[in-house]
Amino acid sequence: MTLLAVERIKLFTTRSPWWCALVTLVLTIGFSALIVGNSGDGEPSATVASTQFGYGFGTAVIMVLAALSVTTEYRFGTMRTTFQAIPRRGRALLSKAVVVALLGLVIGEVSAFGSWAVGILLKPEAELALNSAADWVNVAGVGVVYALAAVLAVAVGILLRHSAGAIALLLIYALAVEGLVQLIPGIGNDIHQWMPFNVAEKFLSGDGASNAVDGIAAGAPLSDSPLSQAWALAYFAGVVLVLLAVAIGVAKKRDA
Repeated sequence: MTLLAVERIKLFTTRSPWWCALVTLVLTIGFSALIVGNSGDGEPSATVASTQFGYGFGTAVIMVLAALSVTTEYRFGTMRTTFQAIPRRGRALLSKAVVVALLGLVIGEVSAFGSWAVGILLKPEAELALNSAADWVNVAGVGVVYALAAVLAVAVGILLRHSAGAIALLLIYALAVEGLVQLIPGIGNDIHQWMPFNVAEKFLSGDGASNAVDGIAAGAPLSDSPLSQAWALAYFAGVVLVLLAVAIGVAKKRDA
């Protein structure tokens, strides 16, 4: 608990978490207002899934926040002080990952339910009630995805130790690489099915039960992952934890 408290203090005494949290909320809720507000009274109408249309932009900002939580320590040399005070580097880095993940979880839930609430205010006549498990996962699951994405970004930050490099890699991968993989002739679609953020999308959207009105799709395209929602979450979490384990192992063997 002491390590978690130390990491919490270090995180919240800098400005970047506050700014990133604000940007995440503005992007996700603002984008939800834009999409839902411009949905027609007929088809396509607003759905629970369409209120979460902007969560991907929030994911990118959360990863920036998480990467900075690590790389700024390397930049200013405080990571060396941390490792001198806590020789067991794995515990220190794991504590940082937990704190950042919890922050990502909170921001994700606030942004997701905030987006959903804005959707209800703008389109009170639309079918936006959380009446099924699929609806609840589509909204509440955003916080889980943000938490795991934050841990992934911490791992990348540990491996690269450079703010610009880590942020560039994370943003390029999340916003471009997975989509471009589909353009590879022959095997592109097969590879895309197993890309981490595509699988995370499958966890949120499932088979599209919260993404349709009267059986007609009205939201974003669904993930092409063959996994069920539960296995999709397990797969995404597994990829993140393996990457974190590799990053901690590397950090133990090199100079701070």
